[in-house]
Parts: sequence; structure tokens; C-alpha cells
Amino acid sequence: MVTSTPAVREPSTAHGVLRRAAYPVLLLLVAATGAAVVLLGWDPSLVSPLFLVGVIGYFAVLERIIPHNPDWHPDAKEWGWYGAYFILTAVGAAIAQFFVTLLIGVVAPLEPTWPMWAEVPAALLLGSLGSYTMHRLGHTNKFLWRFHGVHHVPDKVNVANNGVNHVFDIIIAQGVVQLSLALAGFSADSVLVVGMFVTAQGYFTHANVEVRIGWLNHLLASPEQHRLHHSNNPQEAGHYGSDLAIWDHLFRSYTWRPGRIPRGIGLFDPMSFPRTESFFYSFLHPFRPRRRDQLRDRRSKSLP
Repeated sequence: MVTSTPAVREPSTAHGVLRRAAYPVLLLLVAATGAAVVLLGWDPSLVSPLFLVGVIGYFAVLERIIPHNPDWHPDAKEWGWYGAYFILTAVGAAIAQFFVTLLIGVVAPLEPTWPMWAEVPAALLLGSLGSYTMHRLGHTNKFLWRFHGVHHVPDKVNVANNGVNHVFDIIIAQGVVQLSLALAGFSADSVLVVGMFVTAQGYFTHANVEVRIGWLNHLLASPEQHRLHHSNNPQEAGHYGSDLAIWDHLFRSYTWRPGRIPRGIGLFDPMSFPRTESFFYSFLHPFRPRRRDQLRDRRSKSLP
């Protein structure tokens, strides 16, 4: 098992500046891209995929310069498997968007009248709450865990394996969040801006970078928190918010404190899911009969 203890590195002024600047630069990138789409009329269908590639590339480079744990770097084979899962994740997001688009044509409210300055924070709060709820259910509901558990199989956390997901996990979770925003009547511009922020935050929290955000950890999600979420120790795990940290505080799933790092990364029960490289088996695994799991539950309940 790969532990999460980072290697000791000699202090570097350049590295220190980069650690402090990495997150503000990301937020400026989100703000600048969102403003270009809304104010300059850039095509969202072109901007969104380019923005995603840019964010992944940004953190892939930073992981090599200021890594939290060099042992977490993906090798060539892992990049290949992670890429295959990433494609499935993109397909799942597209399917969710397709069905949401069909539904809102029937049940969505009239054109929104909110000003943009009010829409963006409101959409962020609602979308973040929906995402937190679905993510927590993905861990606590046995049926949903069959799909979401695929994401927790790797024993390292990096920007590449953020896309390791079961396609149905993405369809269910993103479908619910997108539908809630659509039904609330938010404009396409505000949903796009919030979506870019959420995307950037998702890859930021999953990145293997030694970046600390200090007191902002109590407002925003960060890699410091999300590594604990991937801990193989139930007492350390928590942090279901991947964009805002306020819901974890409110619903008592906040476990981070300064300097706290997980002892190890992965599943609580490593034998409960196939390995990530078992691509097709991972896809079929949630649909297999759960007799062995049921037998294990019965045995655990019979113990004194």
C-alpha cells in the first residue's frame, strides 16, 4: 500500500512562491474565461473542453514541480487506464446533460430574471449542496456505493485519476445536480461560470500538489481535505464537498486540521472492488449479485 507521507524536500524560494500562487492563478483563470464567455461571446461548446484540457495540463505540470508525494505520480500504464476512464466519465456527463435538456424543455420555469451577480453565487450554493448530497449518498447508500466505489480503488490521489469513475455514477450524480439548477431557472451563462469553477475545483482538490490555502480551507475544498476523503481509515475520511467546504462543516463531515494527512489511500475493504486496471470488470462489478457482501453483513451482525 502506498502511504501518503510526502517525501522531505529541500526548501526552495521558487517552490514556495509557486505553492502560494498556484491556487490564485487557477481562480483568475476561471474568472477570466467566464468573463470572456459572458461578455465577449466566446462559444461555450469550444471554450469548455479547452478549459478542461488546460486545467488538467496545468496541474499535471504542477504535480511534477511541487508534488505532495512523488510516489503518487502515475506511470505510463496508469495514464492509459486513467484516460480510458476519463472518456467514460465524459460520456456519462454528456448523457446526463442530454436527459436534463430533454426534461427542462417540459418542466423548466420561464426565463430567469435574476441579475448575474445574484445568480452565480446562488447557483453555486444550490449546485454545491446537490453535489455534496449525492456524493455523501454515494458513500452511505449501498446501491450507489457499488458505482461510486470504483473511484476509490486507486491507492494514490492525482489529477489523472480524478476521472476514474463508473459511468453510471456520473450520470446519476451530475444528472441530479444539473436538473436542480435547471429547474431553479438559472441562466445558461451562470450555470456555465459555476460549472467552470466546479470543474477547476474538482481537479484542484484531486491534484498531487503541495499547495495549502490556510483559513480558506473552512470555506473552499482543497487537496489537503480531499486526501483525507480518500483515506483507507474510516475515522479520517469525510469531506464530501469537492468545491465548497461549508456543507462539510454544517453536516459534520469535516475532519481536516492543519498538518493532518491520511495514513494511507484506498478502499476500507480492498477486496470489495476489482483493481482499476480491470476496466471491463469494474464496469460490470456493480451489477453482479451481492451474495458474498450479504453473507459478510450477516456474519458481522452475528458477532458479539
